[in-house]
Amino acid sequence: MERPPGISAVFPAYNDAGTIPSMVLRAVMTLRDLTDDYEVIVTNDGSADHTGAMLDELAALVPCLRVIHHPRNMGYGHALRTGFGAATKDWVFYTDGDAQYDPDELRLLHAALRPGIDIVNGYKISRNDPWHRVVVGRVYHHAMRLLFGYPIRDVDCDFRLIRRACFEAVTLTSPDGTLPLELVKKFHDAGFTFSEVPVHHFHRVYGRSQFFNWRRLVRVAREIGRMWWKLVVRKEHLRAAEAASAEQPGEA
Repeated sequence: MERPPGISAVFPAYNDAGTIPSMVLRAVMTLRDLTDDYEVIVTNDGSADHTGAMLDELAALVPCLRVIHHPRNMGYGHALRTGFGAATKDWVFYTDGDAQYDPDELRLLHAALRPGIDIVNGYKISRNDPWHRVVVGRVYHHAMRLLFGYPIRDVDCDFRLIRRACFEAVTLTSPDGTLPLELVKKFHDAGFTFSEVPVHHFHRVYGRSQFFNWRRLVRVAREIGRMWWKLVVRKEHLRAAEAASAEQPGEA
């Protein structure tokens, strides 16, 4: 019988002391039903609360858990990139540490795996956020799809199962909440195949969103502008890939 592929579950965490322990344990309970080769990686992104201490305590009890501590808050994109870089299994699952998604629904992503599928992307059945976040989210989604031309319906759904080889084919650089947009765009342009499944989205019960404040939104808007110029207008990532391919020695 063919061995199920291994899975790395990656969580970025920032001031998520009230949710991250249950997220880790929920992930472990799900992973062990799907494969016997798994790991959980949490990047503590310079949390100011008890997130780091709770994760260290949990790691002493959960052998498959690895905790990586950023000495200071470096941003959502940095936290994800650290986790992706530490992953060792065939597939990488990621979601946020704030419990707005249920790690058990990784089963839905896993069930959608088929030959030729590289990324299984969740999309929110219904967004359970305050009305202003719902409105901003819808505007963001439609604007980004128009600007970047990606094929999925919900780029803002951070609930994905990705073939680890995809990360070896692209270079991710975004330091903040624009990283999922960069990830989807670059994976799409690299020719990887997406599948989509609906997942539930839950009301935040602990902590505050680090994304939805006006100062950060202005900064993200600037980053999106730079990303659009680089990826859509100049297509720098495609040029770099072509240059790297041209430098490869020909087959004998």
